[in-house]
Amino acid sequence: MAASGFAYTNRFNKDLPAPAPPWTGFPKYNFIGGHNDPARIPAAALADAATTVLRRRGADLALYNFDGPQGYRGLRDFVVDKVSRRPAIKCSADDVLITSGSGQGIDLVNQLLLERGDTVILEEFTYGGALTKLKRLGVNIIGAPLDEDGLRIDALARIIEDLGRRNIVPKYVYTIPTIQNPTGSILPRERREELLGLCRKHGVPVFEDECYADLTWAGTGPPSLYAMDPQQVIHIGSFSKTLAPSLRLGYVVAVPEVMGQIVACKREADSGTGALDQMVVAEYFSQNFGGHVDGLTQTLHEKLDTMVEAVEREFGTAVEKMWKPKGGIFLWLKLPDRVDVTTLVGPAAKAGIAFNPGPEWSCNPAESKSHLRLCFALPSKDVIHDGVAAFARVCFEETGIPERSANIRRAGS
Repeated sequence: MAASGFAYTNRFNKDLPAPAPPWTGFPKYNFIGGHNDPARIPAAALADAATTVLRRRGADLALYNFDGPQGYRGLRDFVVDKVSRRPAIKCSADDVLITSGSGQGIDLVNQLLLERGDTVILEEFTYGGALTKLKRLGVNIIGAPLDEDGLRIDALARIIEDLGRRNIVPKYVYTIPTIQNPTGSILPRERREELLGLCRKHGVPVFEDECYADLTWAGTGPPSLYAMDPQQVIHIGSFSKTLAPSLRLGYVVAVPEVMGQIVACKREADSGTGALDQMVVAEYFSQNFGGHVDGLTQTLHEKLDTMVEAVEREFGTAVEKMWKPKGGIFLWLKLPDRVDVTTLVGPAAKAGIAFNPGPEWSCNPAESKSHLRLCFALPSKDVIHDGVAAFARVCFEETGIPERSANIRRAGS
């Protein structure tokens, strides 16, 4: 039978991302994304939790949103308990919405607040997924400078005041104050107070992303921005980093007038986040959260030490700056200005190495071409050592940097 000749590509939306290549599996040295440590997934305990909740409420799976449109009540109750453990967010289950990952939380807040042509302020280095979403919405993105302690409030004030002189009020300031992604900083309490005061003065909402706030090396950090001013702040978090990314569970915390509208947006977007995943996480974490996170954090800290040692050994002084994270799963680096890390992506992939080039995590990509992000959560310590060494070889072959590795001059340099 002759082919019809029908061409779907002629009918595709013109504003689509590039087609996805065929899936070929994970690379040998996988330093990208927000993956977690496979050895820290409590598979047997999750299986027990699933059995328990299915016996207790399995029949309720016959219903959409059987505990209401904001998600499974047991998980919302756990979120209330969890966020109260730091210098505390005071909220109820009615102030919590369970989402399909924190990425859906970002989508919902964007839908709530943004229109094409609006202006938003982000940290100069920030979550690449947030940048991608904003670019597709046609929003003007302004990056605010960071230092070792996070967002510089003096620089942010100048940006907001300059916009004000042009009669522009940013729709929000998006910040990752606790374990900033990708730099790993923690914004001090004094700056949090200054940030809230500045945004309150100019009538700008604060959008707080705390996906990594549970994974700090030194225990609890300063109070969340939402705890300090719930009327000014919308707060999102995630279970992807503390338990398992593939469960795709996050949450939004907001005051009632905001929550009601966000829930309406979510009901329009989908038929609810998967209930079984919510039930299992609530059952497991309600009994094991503290011990699980303590063990995971210790493992991650050890892996960070391994990666820092490997980078120092293989790259030496070729790394002009290394941001030592105070928690989380990422190491953010800067190589010399003459190294464009985007040119390393292809050669690295051929060598079985995946990393995140800096421009994908920057509001000013052209100024971040020598930066890169490495995730240390997934690979073992041995794989980290071998992978960093392999990446240094690729970098030298393509750029002549680093000239030395393990204090030995490379051939040809």
